[in-house]
Amino acid sequence: MPVSMTGAAALCADVLLWSVPTVGFYLLAKRLYARYARWWLMPLALAPALLVVLVLVAHVSYRQYFQGAGWLVALLGPATVAFAVPIYEQRALVRRYWPVLAAGVLVGSATALVTGWGLATWLGLDGALRLSLLPRSISTPFAMEVSGDIGGIPDLTAVFVVLTGVLGAIVGQCLLAWLPVRSSLARGALLGVGAHGAGTAKAYELGREEGSIAGLVMVLIGLANVLGAAILTAL
Repeated sequence: MPVSMTGAAALCADVLLWSVPTVGFYLLAKRLYARYARWWLMPLALAPALLVVLVLVAHVSYRQYFQGAGWLVALLGPATVAFAVPIYEQRALVRRYWPVLAAGVLVGSATALVTGWGLATWLGLDGALRLSLLPRSISTPFAMEVSGDIGGIPDLTAVFVVLTGVLGAIVGQCLLAWLPVRSSLARGALLGVGAHGAGTAKAYELGREEGSIAGLVMVLIGLANVLGAAILTAL
C-alpha cells in the first residue's frame, strides 16, 4: 500500500508539473497571437517551442513529460467532434455544394498521401518512418491511432501532424493573400484540406462560414486518409 500511494503521488506530481506549463504556454501564446497576429506566435507553434526549451533545460525525457501531460491529447478527440456543431449550422451550404466539397476532399486526400509517400521515398525513408508520415493530414488523436494500426510510430506522427498544421496554416494564409480567392467556400476548403485543425482555427479568423467549411473538410479528409493509408500500406 505505501508503494502504491507513493506511485500515485508521484503521478499526480508529474501531471501538475507538466500540465500547468503546457496549458500556461498555450494561453500565453494565444494572448500574444491575438494581440500581434504574427505566424511565429501561433499557439500551435510557440507553445511547443517553449515546452521543448523547458524540457531540454530540465533534462526531462519525452516519456516523463508525456506521462504528466499526455491526458491533454485525449481532449483533442472531443474537440474535433465539437466541429460538428458549426457544420450542422451550415448544413444548407453543405447540401448546396456537396459535389464540390467531395471532389476537393478526394483530390486533397490523394495529394496528401502521394506527396507524403513520395517525399519519404525521395528522402530514403522506409519502414516505420514512412508509415508515420502517411497520416499527417489527419487531426492528431486519429492520426496517432492510424499510425499505430499501420505500423508507424504514433509519437512521431504527432510531430508530423503539428508541422503540417503550422506550415499549412502559414502557407494557406499567404496563398489567400496572393490569389484572388473570394469565395468563403474556397477559402475554408483550402485551409481545411491543407492544415486540418490549425487551418480550421485560421479559417475561423476569416469568418464563421469559412471555419465551418474548413472543419467539415478536415473531418472528411481525415476519414479519406484513414481509408487511403490502410489501402496504400496493403499494396
